[in-house]
Amino acid sequence: MRPYAVLGLIAISGVLWCADLKQARAEPNLEKRAKLALENAVAKLQEARDVYQKDDNTAVTADAAEIQESVDLAYASLNETHKDPRRSPKWFKYAEIQTRDLLRKLETFQQEMNFQDRPLLDKVKEDVQKVHEKLLLGLMEGKPR
Repeated sequence: MRPYAVLGLIAISGVLWCADLKQARAEPNLEKRAKLALENAVAKLQEARDVYQKDDNTAVTADAAEIQESVDLAYASLNETHKDPRRSPKWFKYAEIQTRDLLRKLETFQQEMNFQDRPLLDKVKEDVQKVHEKLLLGLMEGKPR
């Protein structure tokens, strides 16, 4: 009986460890807030894939909105640091890489969807693309706009 209890505790701790948007918003360190928000976006993408397999497009739409909100929070948090991305590139480069990977995963997920369901991800892909471009431009030119 004990091994099952240990496995249950591990499963519960895994759920608690998973990033969420409330935890990200509560983080006082702006760079860590951005990282938590991006981790939440990746988790929500995986959740959207899982619920799509169960034919729950309403949940996919909600997860897509949270992905978009997470990416926007990450970008806003990095802007609030008032740091020059060229002089302090660590977190800006991390966000740029994560948004690039997120775009790639969103595109793959969209291609796996039924043709009629693909527009569910159009808006979030567009928003993530804009944020990615702003991050990249900031790294190349300096202060984000």
